Amino acid sequence: MSRCAAHCWKTQRLLNTACILRYNKRMGEGKERELHTIYLALGSNLGERHEHLREALKRLPPKVELHKVSSVYETAPAGYQDQPDFLNMTCQGATQLSPRALLRYVKEIERAIGRQVTFRNGPRVIDIDILLYDQLCIQENDLVIPHPRMAERAFVLAPLAEIAPDVVEPMHHQAIRELLHQISTQSIKARINL
Repeated sequence: MSRCAAHCWKTQRLLNTACILRYNKRMGEGKERELHTIYLALGSNLGERHEHLREALKRLPPKVELHKVSSVYETAPAGYQDQPDFLNMTCQGATQLSPRALLRYVKEIERAIGRQVTFRNGPRVIDIDILLYDQLCIQENDLVIPHPRMAERAFVLAPLAEIAPDVVEPMHHQAIRELLHQISTQSIKARINL
């Protein structure tokens, strides 16, 4: 790793630590917890895809208060191609959960709906990813916010731009609609209502 890259990585790590420390201080003992704005991506390409998405949305409350839900986008798979098309959507909500507690919560929902661990970019009954959590940036082994590949994926950006076009993605410092205009949307086959 070059000196410049090492310095950038170290600076980003310090900034992330400072953000987390400020977050933890705000969430301290005895305080009423504030609501945090979150954006989630949901996807399914096995079984009753529509029903899996509906079930995931139904299971998010009460810990996630849903405010907006996008249309559903049918898309070709990314990465591993030998699998069925996906149905993808996004939602915006509010939660008192910390980022790590939110991650645990959505993974519990995935397991309850029938998700089993396979391989990266493989088929799945349901997938729930944390895209954004306020304007927080976190880089840890098992938790990265904003989602590390969201700016490259039409199946994330198209539904997200539908419900939050002017929200700024904190790593790229660009609005979601701007990020969407920079990539190909050819993988999107249809936009449908849930």
